[in-house]
Amino acid sequence: MRSGLLLLLALALGVTVSWAASRTPYQQILHHSRIRGRHQGPNVCAVLKVIGTNRKYLPNCKLWYQRKICGKQTVIAYECCPGYEEVPGEKGCPAALPLANLYETLGVVGATTTQLYSFSSNLSAEITGPGSYTIFAPTNEAWASLPAETLDSLVSNVNIELLNALRYHMVNKRLLTDELKHGISLPSMYQNIDLQIHHYPNGIVTVNCARLLKADHHATNGVVHLIDKVISTTTNNIMQIVEIEESLDTLRTAVVAAGLNNLLESEGQFTLLAPTNEAFAKIPQETLNRILGDPEALKDLLSNHILKSAMCAEAIIAGLSMETLEGNMLEVGCNGDELTLNGRPIIANKDVIATNGVIHYVNELLIPDSAKTLLELGRESEVSMSVENFRQAGLGSYLTGKERLTLLVPINSFYKDQTPLTDRNLLRDHIVKGQHSSKYLFHGQKLETLSGKELRVFVYRNNLCIENACIAAHDKRGRFGTLFSVDKFLTPPVGTVMDVLKADDRFSTLVAAIQSAGLTETLNRPKSFTVFAPTNEAFRAIPQGELRKLMGNANELANILKYHIGDEILVSGAVGAVVRMKSLQGDKLEVSSKNNVINVNKEPVAEADIMATNGVIYAVNTVLQPPASTPSERSDEPADPGMEIFRHASALSKVSLRNARLAPVYARLLARMKQQ
Repeated sequence: MRSGLLLLLALALGVTVSWAASRTPYQQILHHSRIRGRHQGPNVCAVLKVIGTNRKYLPNCKLWYQRKICGKQTVIAYECCPGYEEVPGEKGCPAALPLANLYETLGVVGATTTQLYSFSSNLSAEITGPGSYTIFAPTNEAWASLPAETLDSLVSNVNIELLNALRYHMVNKRLLTDELKHGISLPSMYQNIDLQIHHYPNGIVTVNCARLLKADHHATNGVVHLIDKVISTTTNNIMQIVEIEESLDTLRTAVVAAGLNNLLESEGQFTLLAPTNEAFAKIPQETLNRILGDPEALKDLLSNHILKSAMCAEAIIAGLSMETLEGNMLEVGCNGDELTLNGRPIIANKDVIATNGVIHYVNELLIPDSAKTLLELGRESEVSMSVENFRQAGLGSYLTGKERLTLLVPINSFYKDQTPLTDRNLLRDHIVKGQHSSKYLFHGQKLETLSGKELRVFVYRNNLCIENACIAAHDKRGRFGTLFSVDKFLTPPVGTVMDVLKADDRFSTLVAAIQSAGLTETLNRPKSFTVFAPTNEAFRAIPQGELRKLMGNANELANILKYHIGDEILVSGAVGAVVRMKSLQGDKLEVSSKNNVINVNKEPVAEADIMATNGVIYAVNTVLQPPASTPSERSDEPADPGMEIFRHASALSKVSLRNARLAPVYARLLARMKQQ
């Protein structure tokens, strides 16, 4: 019995889901509107009315909770759903509207001006008789908003123009909203000139970019859809409109030069964000000449103004991302009656209808990264200070030239505690040959700089680094070059770990200890190491007598030093909360980062990311303590010759010895040595 009930429930749920999925977006928002209005009575729809206007919208779930249309506050209003009317003394809208012919239905739905013009143009005889039609009926407000001269010409004594205009609002068959598919064209009853239909995912339906306000009003001989505009005929494609519009002269020349005229003449549904002559005039002449003289950059520029689908202004009631032919995403939004692109109100004229889409005129150019030089990319981004640094160092030609390059540049926040780099040679180490993309870099890859040096790529779980500089933002790929935004200036390696340690006076004691322990060859090998290098200060913290005993046992000394060496390269930018690294001694080192300070075994690092060709060095002011382990065999040799090296290195440190408490690890170590 129970299994039978579960089966019935599953079938019912499946039918419900299937029914919901089969509904069109308009039907979905109408259903949602009914749900929100049902507490007012049967067949009541809840709508959102923009405060201070007569504009109303059927809400989806998101709009219902946001209560905003194009950033403007709304109030909830309740009205009869399409096809129903109120009955005095009863709750809601219990009665179905009387079914009448199209002419009478125009009056029932409030399109009285359209009804009047149908009578004066003699269209009424046709729409009261037999047949099956669809009328897209403008509201009274839509007619009243027409320019006076346009309206006068339509309603003059010669009514043929008015009749033609009304017939352009008609289709010679009954079409409900579920048949008004996105992107279809319907032949009108005026010379079969097409009407462009768009049915958007947010439930808005448009005809020639006029929004359907109240849809699916049935009549005995058709159906009426109330719309918010009077629509005008269009027979030109996008390219033909560009050719005849004087304000688009520069665009017309550019489209032909880029070879995009055939695309804008072809069948399809596009949105052209058409830059006006004024838009082209706003950019520097040098930049304009460069782009106009580069067919590939010009094509990318224009493709960034073409959306892959037709988007009418009435369909935009909140922000949404739309992809251009160039591949970029544009943020299309609205603020009241204004359309915005990437948050800017740069659309001068909207909803110019063509047979293959819609045109919006824009008064600023939308230049994509792919049409920009490295200098232009950098000046408009979070690395503007670094790019200016390169320019002032005399490297500007690389930022504007045609050589394929990748620029590694620190983000502006890096300079809060740093001064700009002035070393031209070091800056050249940040210019990599070839135009790279970070998503194709791989661990161990070598990149060659302009100065001929090799930079290594390190791929970590949480970061991608080139030497000690890690990627801090998405790439910016320009016409010939790419910007990699990094967290700091990198340090090219200049020698092996042993070379670097020997060249730094802070590590003279450590170098002596390494030589004494026989690890010099190890740290010169072409492998990968992370060395936590105790400074002379760290060794001075051990009393001289105890230190001499330690240095007398090469095996124990090597064991201690190997614990300071990880078996991989770990730069600071790859250190998350905690990273555990295996040491050459066998035990794990615990590396962590807190408040921008690197710690190893909870001891702070004095300096990080000292790069070597076979590893990275961290300076530490503490000798690290390996976990307690089985004592190793003590050598029977009376003394290690490395002691003489050690004494010599200590003398060279030129710092007075300081007494300090013996670290527990060495106390335990010496105790074991005495017992043997």
